[in-house]
Amino acid sequence: MPSTFGKLFTVSTWGESHGPAVGAVVDGCPPCLPLDVAEIQAELDRRRPGQSDIVTPRKEEDRVEIMSGVFEGRTTGTPIAMFVRNADQRPGAYDEMRDKFRPSHADFTYQAKFGIRDHRGGGRSSARETIGRVAAGAIAKKILAAGAAGHAVEIRAFLTQVHDIVAPTDALARFPTLAEVEATAVRCPHLPTAEKMIERIKAVRSEGDSVGGVIECRVRGLPAGLGEPVFDRLEADLAKAMLSLPATKGFEIGSGFAGAAQRGSEHNDTFLSRDGGVHTLTNRSGGVQGGISNGEEIVFRVAFKPTATILRPQATVDVQGVATELIGRGRHDPCVVPRAVPIVEAMTALVLVDHWMRQSAQCGVFKF
Repeated sequence: MPSTFGKLFTVSTWGESHGPAVGAVVDGCPPCLPLDVAEIQAELDRRRPGQSDIVTPRKEEDRVEIMSGVFEGRTTGTPIAMFVRNADQRPGAYDEMRDKFRPSHADFTYQAKFGIRDHRGGGRSSARETIGRVAAGAIAKKILAAGAAGHAVEIRAFLTQVHDIVAPTDALARFPTLAEVEATAVRCPHLPTAEKMIERIKAVRSEGDSVGGVIECRVRGLPAGLGEPVFDRLEADLAKAMLSLPATKGFEIGSGFAGAAQRGSEHNDTFLSRDGGVHTLTNRSGGVQGGISNGEEIVFRVAFKPTATILRPQATVDVQGVATELIGRGRHDPCVVPRAVPIVEAMTALVLVDHWMRQSAQCGVFKF
């Protein structure tokens, strides 16, 4: 099922950027979980377009409707179907793309794979597909916050880099609050860096260009024991989840690529006893060892490329392979990374809940 993610806790997304609606079906949610549509809406509000002057001006309220799986404020254990209507559709803005391939976009590859494509905003390849992921992730976050894995699990994603502007490592050493992340439109909890990021995004937008960036995500409160030893390693499933997002080009966990420049004596995380349990002195493993969580904070980073569609003339070819020029049109984020923060959190929650259910099915509930 190419549009379904997860094994026991699954989400199937559907819809296109300029179709009537987009949505998701969540299956495997435990029954009797208190769930209000407002909790899902709050996450979608963080993702929606038009929320600041550094994102796409497309005006969408992204009002979610729950069609099944919730009764009298509680989940019933049956599939939860949700959808969001597309309101501010301007498919005519994409007429030029009907026969021309946008550089670094999915136009050519979709045509090569299916022999047909929806050129209106990229259709299924549009980041608007992620609405379903965020809606499903809101449910997964509720399960984790309720103590599904033994105690409350908290997920926090935030920007550490836009273009060549990088937040100081020591300034982001601690787990930031949600208020600190949401304090600026760019969602970097280090305010001096956030201001520089915003100015850079505005500058490249005025030039009809785009930039990318990096999101760091941290998870605390996750017990040791989640993940599988070989193919479904926790970091492998997190990497798959993140690299399934539009515009992603890189994933690293813990020390990541920097660890390749260290010796084992420098890199190893020393074990010690603390607070009645086994912990590590450092966390270069990023909370995962042997594919299984070790009880420390999960720490990983995701790299996003510059937005492929820019408002500049670009050389390309048409569907016949004839050289031509594409004049950029439409409404696009000059930097997709700030709006990707709740999407990264959502996909993280989906992975963790699925692995919690798999652990419970195989080894029974956690005992502390």
